[in-house]
Amino acid sequence: QVQLVESGGGLVQAGGSLRLSCAASGRTFRSYPMGWFRQAPGKEREFVARISWSGGNTTYADSVKGRFTISRANAKNTVYLQMNSLKPEDTAVYYCAADRFGTSYPTQVDGYDSWGQGTQVTVSS
Repeated sequence: QVQLVESGGGLVQAGGSLRLSCAASGRTFRSYPMGWFRQAPGKEREFVARISWSGGNTTYADSVKGRFTISRANAKNTVYLQMNSLKPEDTAVYYCAADRFGTSYPTQVDGYDSWGQGTQVTVSS
């Protein structure tokens, strides 16, 4: 199983920006898609963004489209989530996840086989 470690979370005012990072172990990182999810208190974990193995294809939840950007640096075994124009409703624990086996459900939690421990993002109004 691949090990994933998120970083970059914190407290920011509404309208501000944060950049999350997710470092992956192993030599096969460049071969599979990665995703970001988030979970707010009392809510289910939800899809945020996904990026293909090459970085050429990205998918976003409607709620973050135009504000968040997912990217990856395969040489560094790292995937990023640049979050701009943050809103209080973006407050959540953010998780990165790996799809190593080719899921048919790319926006669902069950489509990913490995998860990080999460990083807290808090947006104050």
